[in-house]
Amino acid sequence: MTAIQGYVKPTRRPGALGVHSLDHFHFVVPDLAVARTFYDAFGLDVGERGGALSLATRGSPHVWGTIGEGPRKKHRSMTFGAFEDDLDRFAERLQAQGVKRVDPPAGVDSNGLWFHDHDGNLVEIAAAPKTSPSEKSAFVQFSAGPLTRGAPNRGAVARTHPRRLAHVLLFTTDVARGIDFYSRVLGLRLSDRSGDGIAFLHGIHGSDHHMIALARSSAPGFHHLSWDVGSVDEIGIGATHMLGKGYAKGWGLGRHVLGSNFFHYVGDPWGSFAEYSADIDFVPHDADWPAADHPPEDSFYVWGPNPPADFVHNYEA
Repeated sequence: MTAIQGYVKPTRRPGALGVHSLDHFHFVVPDLAVARTFYDAFGLDVGERGGALSLATRGSPHVWGTIGEGPRKKHRSMTFGAFEDDLDRFAERLQAQGVKRVDPPAGVDSNGLWFHDHDGNLVEIAAAPKTSPSEKSAFVQFSAGPLTRGAPNRGAVARTHPRRLAHVLLFTTDVARGIDFYSRVLGLRLSDRSGDGIAFLHGIHGSDHHMIALARSSAPGFHHLSWDVGSVDEIGIGATHMLGKGYAKGWGLGRHVLGSNFFHYVGDPWGSFAEYSADIDFVPHDADWPAADHPPEDSFYVWGPNPPADFVHNYEA
């Protein structure tokens, strides 16, 4: 469901308990002015919320994430959206699984369920509207006919503005434990994995191939925030704009194997990445994805340049 595509009725898998969306995230950085400049250049709508920065996408009031100030960049929390009538069932599941509930962070007004995941990351399940897509997001690849110029003049090209948050990739100390926790407690399902190096999980009520991804590291942290756009041109235009603003570090253009999305990653000022992503695979609410374990050397990307040497380095470790 995106502002560009218009309203799509939220889908729901009958009788199944699971979160439906990654509603928002929170992390801290040393300088909020630097963060504002970066995400504004990336094409997000940057505002203020309770002394922190808020990140929204053009044409939508939803806040996908907040950024506070801290001594160093660090992932703080993620909030997953659930259907309101499932919240009591989630509370019962947490108790049955022996997952201890904790208070919300200081200053956060919330009626959600707060707890820690297998790595100690703070997680919330809250009643919220479904923000994950309920159908495959629109993707456009224009081809001009004979005697028609297919590309505009460079000066006529519009800025790239992502439509929504697509997913978050977290570092984890144990991929297998992460798969178990997020499947058993939050009701996510494994889409694909590559041994114990990385795994991709989707929501059961209709979602992209992955709502979250987990990559092995020596410590928790977040690797990248992925933002959905509608074409390869939008990826390229966004990447070119960021290069012109001085953000030269990155990786792309390319296409992933697992998820199948076209991508360009832009290095942020703290060692992580913001990704322009288009045409990712979609898992409907009434179908099961055939999860598989893929060899690392054959499942990272189909084509594209070599990634930076520190692409999978965890700067929060």
